[in-house]
Amino acid sequence: MSDTRAILVIGPAWVGDMVMAQVLFRLLKQQQPDASIDVLAPAWSAPLLARMPEVRASFDLPLKHGEFGFAARKKIGHSLRGKYQQAILLPNSWKSALVPFFADIPLRTGWRGEMRFGLLNDIRTLDKEKYPLMIERFSALAYPQNTVLPAQLPRPHLAIKADELAAALQKYQLSVDAHILALCPGAEFGPAKRWPERHYAAVASQRIEDGEQVWIFGSAKDVPVAEAIRQLLPESQRRHCHVLAGKTSLAEAIDLLSCANAVVTNDSGLMHIAAALNRPLVAVYGSSSPQFTPPLADAVEVVRLGLDCSPCFKRECPLGHLNCLNELLPSRVLDALSNLPQVLKVGV
Repeated sequence: MSDTRAILVIGPAWVGDMVMAQVLFRLLKQQQPDASIDVLAPAWSAPLLARMPEVRASFDLPLKHGEFGFAARKKIGHSLRGKYQQAILLPNSWKSALVPFFADIPLRTGWRGEMRFGLLNDIRTLDKEKYPLMIERFSALAYPQNTVLPAQLPRPHLAIKADELAAALQKYQLSVDAHILALCPGAEFGPAKRWPERHYAAVASQRIEDGEQVWIFGSAKDVPVAEAIRQLLPESQRRHCHVLAGKTSLAEAIDLLSCANAVVTNDSGLMHIAAALNRPLVAVYGSSSPQFTPPLADAVEVVRLGLDCSPCFKRECPLGHLNCLNELLPSRVLDALSNLPQVLKVGV
């Protein structure tokens, strides 16, 4: 074996989950400072993993989300033989265990998931009451079975390079002279996680009136929402609102988000990125709950109504009214923003 301290992590498929996986990486490094941690994950995650100092390298899993790809997984596994001492699997799917199995990695650790007996040889049975948080479930895999977790787990922390940030600021002709309110109005999971555009616009308008600028982040799918927020602003304010959704790469979005003095976000992958950048943030919850995957940062205000029908964890409101978000008024978020500490320095 070329490196007896090499660990292969099979990464999750969602942005927020990948951010939280850094807790596992940090715990592994605490125990084995000389360990080399590589991550096999979807290609989109490469810029995120590149900002995690604990990760040596990331490898693309060239399969679509949900694709079985038995032959491809077998081929990748064979190519990795003799390179790793341990594999740690974060997804619970049967197919995610194939690469480590075919790589013949001596120690293959993960939760039982989809009855992965034989594929894993360090198989754990999850006690959801013992480990209610996702980061606890990830963290437990960093230790031998039945180890008591540390009372204080490390938090994700993304590292930003000043030259890459400067390049992104120049590319999009952005200035950090005025305070920046970042808005993250998208949610990949579905509309039941998205606070209405009109509410985001009301918050943006008030903060622009207070002398701030607004940057709106998101993927290409979030462009209509981002543009709607901007169009809802008074025309005189629109020049202070910059729509970055659909324009930036994920790498650029991470770097630019580190400039924010405050963030208002739905429960989304960008929420977890903002937290890992230690940006003060207001997290708006509707159909989901902060009890399982809360934002992990020093300055967080969670805003939710806590209606009897929520959290329902549905992609779309099963009752058709989405009251958990429609009735959550901008004044609640503005009050929460006022409670956040003032951050004057970008997160480099």
